[in-house]
Amino acid sequence: MSIALNHTIVHAEDTKASAQFLADILGLQVGPRYGPFVPVEIPNGVTLDYYEGDGEPFVPQHYAFMVSEAEFDEIFGRIKERGLTYWADPHHTRENAINTNDGGRGLYWDDPNGHKLEIITRPYGSGDA
Repeated sequence: MSIALNHTIVHAEDTKASAQFLADILGLQVGPRYGPFVPVEIPNGVTLDYYEGDGEPFVPQHYAFMVSEAEFDEIFGRIKERGLTYWADPHHTRENAINTNDGGRGLYWDDPNGHKLEIITRPYGSGDA
């Protein structure tokens, strides 16, 4: 049996705006609303289904995306164009810097709901730190 992640729920204060934020930064499209969900499909077929819920507070989550070197440059350009703060580390101590972990590049930024977003070009543990 082949097991693959199909979708995950991303809690948001405004589903449409939050989905559009991610899609714009990653260069993707927002899919049509499906019930209470607004999906953003990642090229590997997984969808992040944005959901407003019942208005109760939610805990921000972390979402990491593996990207190519060219995609990193494009996404990083969009982050800088929008004037977003980004960090080289998950603890947000190295502001407006990127990391070169495992011989690749990576950075973190926050979405409007406080979710921690990350792009990396090499999987953790795949090379020199």
